[in-house]
Amino acid sequence: MLASVFVGASVDGFIARVDGGLDWLPGDDCEAHGYEEFMDTVDALVMGRNTFDIVLGFGEWPFSKPVFVLTSRPLTRVPPGAVLEAMAGDPAEIVSALEARGFRHLYVDGGITIQGFLRAGLIQRLVVTRVPVLIGEGIPLFGSLPADERLRHVATRTFPSGLVQSEYVVVGAAGAGDVTTRLW
Repeated sequence: MLASVFVGASVDGFIARVDGGLDWLPGDDCEAHGYEEFMDTVDALVMGRNTFDIVLGFGEWPFSKPVFVLTSRPLTRVPPGAVLEAMAGDPAEIVSALEARGFRHLYVDGGITIQGFLRAGLIQRLVVTRVPVLIGEGIPLFGSLPADERLRHVATRTFPSGLVQSEYVVVGAAGAGDVTTRLW
């Protein structure tokens, strides 16, 4: 199973403000930066409960693919048209269960979830888009790791708005040797 991250981060490495706020991200008028093409390659999303709660505040549900929310609490609010399921377990159990159900490419989202899947060696691809802003403090993209994670640079591209997007393969991840093509 392939598990990928596609995330925006401030230049100082945060994916959200301390309160989860995303007001520093570019608006809808920002140029296309490969998100739709990336979404075409995945067949399900895995996100943490905090990320799910933030996405609920966006208004219209933004995903047409199944979303698995890692939580021990029931999902009491399900947006119209959303395909949602609560799951619990460690990252290896989650991947195994979803692979058994026929999913082949997961989009892993949310700081704690990304960090847990990365520590478990289950993220093969990282696409990080640096937003030209310093927010000073917030939720870090990467937390502590038990050892260095070696990355193989695949590509970097820049955008007129100042976004800088880099794609990496996580060298030691299970299945990383099978990742040979760029996402864009």
